[in-house]
Amino acid sequence: MARSPSFDREAALSQAMGLFWKKGYHGSSMKQIEQVLDIRPGSIYATFGSKDGLYSEALARYAEAGGAELAKHMAGYDSILDGLKCYLRKIATSCTDKNEAPSRACLIVKTLLEASNTHTGHSHQAQEILGAIEQSFSELLEKAKRRGELKDSTDCTRLARLMQSQIMGLRSIAERNLSSGDLEALGDDMAHILDAYSCHTRVNR
Repeated sequence: MARSPSFDREAALSQAMGLFWKKGYHGSSMKQIEQVLDIRPGSIYATFGSKDGLYSEALARYAEAGGAELAKHMAGYDSILDGLKCYLRKIATSCTDKNEAPSRACLIVKTLLEASNTHTGHSHQAQEILGAIEQSFSELLEKAKRRGELKDSTDCTRLARLMQSQIMGLRSIAERNLSSGDLEALGDDMAHILDAYSCHTRVNR
């Protein structure tokens, strides 16, 4: 049977992402997926192939949205270092409202933890995404170093990994329901770590 013309694949994918982000892969039953997407089981399989296929696409969509958000944020700053520092603070602020997103923890990290021993495909996908995010940070840091914002001795790959680990930790510890002030203070602390690598000079481009 053909799908209804009213079926919105993009909207369905976004809704599935929200469900998986909140409940995880194993915590989301097919019945729940049907209810959230408001489509029949046959349409889910015809469109996404399987629950695995739907989850994989939802995870990819989550990663794409995160990448687009970083790019949009950085476009508003002349200084890459300032942009990254404000980005870390922005993440901390976003963690203060538990209703802003389905979960304050990162879907990619949740996937990695849930799937490591149960679903190698999802685990591998999560690891690839995290590697790509780290690479994006590294490229930004390398660009900052070329501009004279970072010390020549800065190991950008190592610093990018440190930034990623801090973000992962921040979004995980937010699930402890720390106060807004505590989370924002952590964001400030994370941002100030970058000061140790700064040349304390500004090159406008």
